[in-house]
Amino acid sequence: MSVLIPKGYRNILENVENTQKGIKLVKDMFQSNLSAQLVLLRVTAPVMVLKGTGINDDLNGVERPVTFPVKDLNEAPAEVVQSLAKWKRVKLSEMKMNHNRGIYTDMNAIRPDEVMDNIHSIYVDQWDWEKVISKEDRNLSFLRSTVRRIYEAIRVTENRIYVEYPQIVPSLPEDLFFIHAQELLEMYPGLTPKERENEITKKYKAVFVIGIGHELTDGNPHDGRAADYDDWSTKNEDGYYGLNGDLLLWNPVLQSSFEISSMGIRVDESAMEKQLKIRNQEWKKELMFHKELLAGNLPYTIGGGIGQSRLCMFLLRKCHIGEIQCSIWTDEIKNECKKAGIELM
Repeated sequence: MSVLIPKGYRNILENVENTQKGIKLVKDMFQSNLSAQLVLLRVTAPVMVLKGTGINDDLNGVERPVTFPVKDLNEAPAEVVQSLAKWKRVKLSEMKMNHNRGIYTDMNAIRPDEVMDNIHSIYVDQWDWEKVISKEDRNLSFLRSTVRRIYEAIRVTENRIYVEYPQIVPSLPEDLFFIHAQELLEMYPGLTPKERENEITKKYKAVFVIGIGHELTDGNPHDGRAADYDDWSTKNEDGYYGLNGDLLLWNPVLQSSFEISSMGIRVDESAMEKQLKIRNQEWKKELMFHKELLAGNLPYTIGGGIGQSRLCMFLLRKCHIGEIQCSIWTDEIKNECKKAGIELM
């Protein structure tokens, strides 16, 4: 089924008007909390970038960006962004941002190859953020401390929602559980990566899985990651590979693991070289972004994306992302939601 309708599901906020008010409250509150926790300045972001610069996010390397010619640039091709993972690092360099400060922005993307379901849409909106760090900060301890700050911003927002809407009782635990993808594989060797995430998140309610992208002992990565932004190939203090990960929450409505953020310490020169070689993408070293990074002209950073519709969906107890955002849906999804009394935006 393309849509999962939980038994007895209803709009806990009763109508679309209240939902819209709730969405605004979540977005206003969370971005303020995030900015304070990580010392971030809000900046304006592009919707498109020129093709061939290496700036656009390749995601898993197979997704097709929306591409179009630009008349005044002699029909040069431009691409709608898929995320701003690399653009932010260039922006920090241009702004000459000081150490331990950063930026965040509203990122709006189109990912036409996304498979539509309760939590996936071809329209993606997230808070993309990036922060300048020192070379000494490129370690697991710094990653964990940053993740904890983001998680605290989410918990504070959840508590504020409870004040405004007492029917939405907080569900997040005080502590966040950290585990490496290799440890997760060893814990649940007979399960798929998504099934492992379900099991561990059901148990701890809030989990950060470290090491997304590097091959595990079963010969497969836990999930895909591009070679040119997150550092997934450096061996960390725990003896495993990776300085990145995914933040997962237990969704009480869908009764499943729910990815709210993907983030990590970004590649330095050596990690970029290594990861491009692993992925057979050494040709990218001739692109503008990659040249600048390999030449040491870009700052060391940590960054990620936090799903705006996803966070609203979680905190407002919605079962379908279309209750939060306006997008395009299949007739099957629209019909199933209509029969269940689910109002899509």
